[in-house]
Amino acid sequence: MKTTPLRTSVIGSYPFPGWLEFSVAHLDQFGSADRAEMQEDAVIAAIHDQVAAGLDVITDGEQTRFDFNLSFYGYIQGIELESASPRRFGPPAHDQRGKHQVIGELAAPRGLGAVEEFNRLKKLAPTGPTLKASVPGPYTLSGRLLPNEQYPDRWALTEALLPMVRKELEDLVAAGCREINVDEPSMSCYAYREDTKRFVDIFNRTVETVAGKTRLCTHLCFGNFEARAVGYRRVAPMFPAFLDFKADEMHVEMASREFAETERIAQIASRMDAAVGIVDVKSYYIETPRDIADRVKLCLQHAPAERLVFAPDCGLSQTARWAAKQKLNNMVAGVTQARKALGFA
Repeated sequence: MKTTPLRTSVIGSYPFPGWLEFSVAHLDQFGSADRAEMQEDAVIAAIHDQVAAGLDVITDGEQTRFDFNLSFYGYIQGIELESASPRRFGPPAHDQRGKHQVIGELAAPRGLGAVEEFNRLKKLAPTGPTLKASVPGPYTLSGRLLPNEQYPDRWALTEALLPMVRKELEDLVAAGCREINVDEPSMSCYAYREDTKRFVDIFNRTVETVAGKTRLCTHLCFGNFEARAVGYRRVAPMFPAFLDFKADEMHVEMASREFAETERIAQIASRMDAAVGIVDVKSYYIETPRDIADRVKLCLQHAPAERLVFAPDCGLSQTARWAAKQKLNNMVAGVTQARKALGFA
């Protein structure tokens, strides 16, 4: 399904406009129509920045979500949403995002909200770029839930969430979504200590009903809460098991790790397209087009142009918008330079 050599893409999230941050803190002052208008306007802003950069693939910037996955819990029955952060002071870290108690049978009769997001994106986006939706996978979603007698551990919670995510993927395909990112950063964060073959089985059962019907991507990174990682930042523990993912594209975080383990690009490209994190979202150094072009050349030592996709290391929601725009603009400019040098443009 991929037709563009050295394709440019994004993971999913994009920084909120400042006015949206302010409005979210004062939602009680807005009516339902006002809120719907704000949602559309925020998506229009995210689309504008991505289209202006010249990306081959765009998203809605996840402008109507709270973080890449936290808003999904509002759609799930059988949980009691935690009302406050368990730790409010001190340096920012992942433990400031609390966990929700499970109080009943887990279900999502209204879906998980991604289809509504995609339909909004489809309505507002111009003709040209491929439109991508991003959905957190069940193992990643299970990490914010507390086990109980009915669901005694994280694996049991994952199994309960898996059919909900699978149904959301099916509904996205039915809505015409041609590219879906199944976001499982928890798998990459904990591959060093968990059963990687079990991860593969979970991922493949999640996507089994939509494989071959849409372009399936997966994003594997080491965390980016407040620009901080949480996982063991080595790709090696994921392989060779993760090569058995039923995916068309696998994204790995490379730029923030100074392109360590670049040889893994070749392994990925032997099975599917290798999407390389070529822009560091944790740094305010703005990569120049020359930087990007040089990094593309490095990746071409390990995989052919037809197998390579380039994107930021992670979603851009934790990066200031002025920097996110410059990074995307320069990323596309650098990849375009590389394409021209190879005779693709």
